Amino acid sequence: MFYWLTALSDGGDFFNLFSYITFRAGGAFITALLFGFVFGPPLINVLRRRQGKGQPIRDDGPEGHFVKAGTPTMGGLLIVGAVLSATLLWARWDNPFMWMVLFVTMSFAMIGFADDYAKVSKQTTAGVSGRVRLLLGFVIAGVAGYWAAQYHPAGLANQLAFPVFKDLLLNLGILFVPFSIIVIVGAANAVNLTDGLDGLAIMPVMIAAATLGVIAYVVGRVDFTDDLGLHYVPGTGELLIFTAGLIGGGLGFLWYNAPPAAVFMGDTGSLALGGALGAIAVAAKHEIVLAIVGGLFVVEALSVIIQVFYFKWTGKRVFLMAPIHHHYEKKGWAEPQIVIRFWIIALILAMVGLATLKVR
Repeated sequence: MFYWLTALSDGGDFFNLFSYITFRAGGAFITALLFGFVFGPPLINVLRRRQGKGQPIRDDGPEGHFVKAGTPTMGGLLIVGAVLSATLLWARWDNPFMWMVLFVTMSFAMIGFADDYAKVSKQTTAGVSGRVRLLLGFVIAGVAGYWAAQYHPAGLANQLAFPVFKDLLLNLGILFVPFSIIVIVGAANAVNLTDGLDGLAIMPVMIAAATLGVIAYVVGRVDFTDDLGLHYVPGTGELLIFTAGLIGGGLGFLWYNAPPAAVFMGDTGSLALGGALGAIAVAAKHEIVLAIVGGLFVVEALSVIIQVFYFKWTGKRVFLMAPIHHHYEKKGWAEPQIVIRFWIIALILAMVGLATLKVR
């Protein structure tokens, strides 16, 4: 909305600042951060009153988790509200990629909210049916994939770009939409699986969002893409504003989610944030790089897949408990030790992902 203040500019005054994506990204970050600090306490109080016993704790989970009984969930509402407010205030409303990412974020947030509501209202760890969640996710991601393909440049539409190899493109054709579904739904569920310890998911999400925001900004500027040998995708630069809002909202949430957590993000937050990361990667044509930047989420998801299939095949377990962060809990690692080390891994992977912009 604030972008339209540039109409009041003569080209060299204060209003001209609103034409710069970086300036508006800074505004989005501050807006989302303040949103988190202002609305965090009242939201947590409302959730605590409405939910009573809070998020149900798994009976077969690590013993240390039973002390968390009574902690409210659905804290993802704080992040989603911050991101939505900041993006609508600071981003250009005529940008199709911005609306595509917001569509995915809000849609997955609603799926997560329904799941969280079912859990707290019935006081069970089983919420909305997994099949229903997947089906809805497939539909949302399919719409987003088709949406993105309509606004990609003609030479990139339905193409899969590869990092490092600047001229290598794979024409997926009609398979681009199914591929987008895998990326977006996979990212949403991978972040959902990672959200199992206080502060564990939100920091890697912010790190991945910052990395993807930089990538989206770079590929949205023809001068940068020419210099780096990247594929130019006009319009993606505006996604930096979304990711800046996500980082600000994430920090505001982390203030209350830091150990011991006063609130959990729940599926409301984890599905929305994961879906957003996948949607940004699809829009910016960096789906493969997402697997690097979000490598921590990939490992968490793979640990569950490996555990399930190996147990069905042999009756034995590879990990003491899956996802893998619970494996380390069972081995005796302290929760803050696991969280901080996973943050470090996420940061290293983000640096590797950024390096692909230069290595050509």
